[in-house]
Amino acid sequence: MLLAIPRAAKIPAMNKITVLDTNWVGHPRSIAAALLESENHLAIIDPGPESTLATLREQLRARNISIADLDAILLTHIHLDHAGATGALVHENPGLSVYVHASGARHMADPAKLLASAERLWGDELKVLFGETLPVPPENLEILEGAQTLTLGIRKLDVVYTPGHAGHHVSYFDDEEGVAFVGDTTGVRIENGPYILPATPPPDIDLTLWDQSFAAILARRPARYAMPAGKTPDAVRAELDARLEQELRGRTFRYTRSDGSSWPLTLRDVVDRATALETAYNPNDCVEARWGAPEGSDEASTCHAHAPAEQVAKMQDYRSWFHERRRPPR
Repeated sequence: MLLAIPRAAKIPAMNKITVLDTNWVGHPRSIAAALLESENHLAIIDPGPESTLATLREQLRARNISIADLDAILLTHIHLDHAGATGALVHENPGLSVYVHASGARHMADPAKLLASAERLWGDELKVLFGETLPVPPENLEILEGAQTLTLGIRKLDVVYTPGHAGHHVSYFDDEEGVAFVGDTTGVRIENGPYILPATPPPDIDLTLWDQSFAAILARRPARYAMPAGKTPDAVRAELDARLEQELRGRTFRYTRSDGSSWPLTLRDVVDRATALETAYNPNDCVEARWGAPEGSDEASTCHAHAPAEQVAKMQDYRSWFHERRRPPR
């Protein structure tokens, strides 16, 4: 039996952040949620999958908190290991506000496509690993776009759009405490382990956007990330930069140039050519130009077709649409 503390009897707390280990499939330090207590407001960041809901409930009960006492759920993104329990929590507490990016909100209201995508990866193990994912009523959804500030009790959280791991990923920043809740943007690391692994799920991983999200997080200069790194911010920042650079330079592919020869590129080349790639795709251009080959380079030496100057100028005018990843008006 769960003992719910009446709202009037909630004990006000100063800004307090508690990591709740949900012991996913019996493995500690695999998936965790964050409990945010602030004045008379209680929120959970990324409650985890429904399969760990019983453990989450026990963790809350140990702190004299029930599901009915919660005011809000904040999602960094909607992948099942972070958000799968959300629908069940709202079913248990219909007053919960669920904060989620606009691109992920529709999949919380109707998780059919989300589940179909996950089933491609996990097959028959899906329910064992993640439990039952219930829809969230649209009236419970609070839509985020980024560049917003949430007030939760006396705590203020800035919301920043940080795609790359997922196109709907956001991060939350508590500037007063110097804490960043970055979801899967900065990779996966277990306590003081020697590795930081990038979380690279299909289908919408975007390394160019991910690089920009790294920059957005580091620009905020959080004193600590909401993960048990056990190192100074400068050390974590250096590790992230080094790991990202290693991944970008170590992943290669080839494309066929205009003369039929093969040319190698790294993902670092793609990131460095972001500006060129945002304007280069024109069927009147050679393939080298469409891959952003620098003018006068050996790579571009086989290029003999160029788009007319007026088309290039028009693409430059439209470049902001690509840079901001937005669609033109219809």
